[in-house]
Amino acid sequence: MIWLTLGLMTLIIFISRYLFLEPKLPLKLNKSTLQFLSYAAPAVLTAIIAPLVFVKEHALHISIHNSYLVGAIIACLLAYFTRNTLLTVIVSMGVFFFIL
Repeated sequence: MIWLTLGLMTLIIFISRYLFLEPKLPLKLNKSTLQFLSYAAPAVLTAIIAPLVFVKEHALHISIHNSYLVGAIIACLLAYFTRNTLLTVIVSMGVFFFIL
């Protein structure tokens, strides 16, 4: 029963992704829908990262001693000013591990 459920969930996920990724299918989205969907990735990443950065031991932890917060601030500033993903990841991880 578990394998059947996993197989069906895999099939559903694959089909839902395939419809948007296959260029031969005549599925075209309008400009406003594409603009709306462009916010999905940042929203999901923010929802994943925010609790890691701001919460420690089930309480809000905003201070200079929070290495996650300092690393995130450095990463945001580097990403904004340099637009270089590799530099942003390496430097912010270095700062995080140096402070940790």
